Amino acid sequence: MKLRPLLLAVAVLAVLSGVVALVNRPPAPPAADARIGQPLVATDLVDKAAGFRLTSDGKTVELKKTDGVWRVVSYHDFAADVDKLTNFVREYTEAKLARLVTSNAAGLARLEFKDTRVQLLDAAGQPLLELVLGKMADTGGGRFVRLGVEDKAYLANLRSSFLDVEAKNWADASIFKLNPDEVAKIELNFPSALAVGGTATPTSAMDSVVATHAKKEEPYVAEHAPVGQRLKPNAFTVLLSNLADLRFSDTAATDAPEAVAAKASARTLKLTTFDGKTITLGFGRKPEEKKPKVANAKPADATATPPAPDKPAADAAKPVEPEFDITPAGPVFVTIAHSDPAAPVNALMTKRAFQIPDYIFAALPQKIEETFEPITPEPASATAPASAKIPETPAPAK
Repeated sequence: MKLRPLLLAVAVLAVLSGVVALVNRPPAPPAADARIGQPLVATDLVDKAAGFRLTSDGKTVELKKTDGVWRVVSYHDFAADVDKLTNFVREYTEAKLARLVTSNAAGLARLEFKDTRVQLLDAAGQPLLELVLGKMADTGGGRFVRLGVEDKAYLANLRSSFLDVEAKNWADASIFKLNPDEVAKIELNFPSALAVGGTATPTSAMDSVVATHAKKEEPYVAEHAPVGQRLKPNAFTVLLSNLADLRFSDTAATDAPEAVAAKASARTLKLTTFDGKTITLGFGRKPEEKKPKVANAKPADATATPPAPDKPAADAAKPVEPEFDITPAGPVFVTIAHSDPAAPVNALMTKRAFQIPDYIFAALPQKIEETFEPITPEPASATAPASAKIPETPAPAK
């Protein structure tokens, strides 16, 4: 057998084998998604953002940065709650895209992408980034997200299943902050006993308590205290503590009927600081209304058996208790006026009427007698020497 034809056949077979291998080679795996392992929201993108828009269940809340201050555009342009906003941003910048879940239309539908979305906005209000949020993962934690309109769903290790779209919740609820150590003088008014139908006494006839101290370490002393009484050491402790960070629970229009009624019946607290500034607060609520019920007259029952002449009717001697329709007292509102025209609380009061928790109003001393106590005499010292007694000299014996 000649060598040349054999080598030629081997070469041909090698070529054919290579062609077959090339044809049957499995396709190369797709390139890994470069987003996997990256933050859901890049911190540099947050730094560029001039606003946030959050949408869910048909509600939208928008926040915007103006002159370096974040404000809730959707809630009367109030300053935003910085702590809440910081925690929100931290969650989205710390979350990472764990894996690509699907790019299949049927798969996307199962992940419940609806109208829940987070948008980072530029100064013109246009989206820098849009995240569409789906349901939480059934196992392993995390939440499914889409980046804008892309037909891809990722799993991000977000912890929260709740997107807060109540605009009020994003506003800074702090109305006024007070350092009790700075208060030199307290003036609190009371409704007099006669005004509420009571009997006037030397104490209850007063309509206000005025208390001062020269140094923060000293106790408050009441001006014009009733004879034999003094101000309780802790008469205003709770009151001042509640004003350390006074926060609203809700707001209303300044001309809302409940707010106007609350202002008309407000009790006044005036604080003077050691540096001469004054803060006047009014606490009030629409009073409870009590109206007699209108009796429904019923025709006499002609078939009823009249009582025996010697037995008076049993109900004749019973007085009829009146019935009333009672409308509960309204929510508590506060008004604040600061002697410093530049104090932020003055501008705040022009925007809305501020509702505060009921317990703050309830903690006010309700009767002037509650602020005083009898002056007790100092007990005699147990070591005081007893009065010397001169012994009687016996008469001389006779």
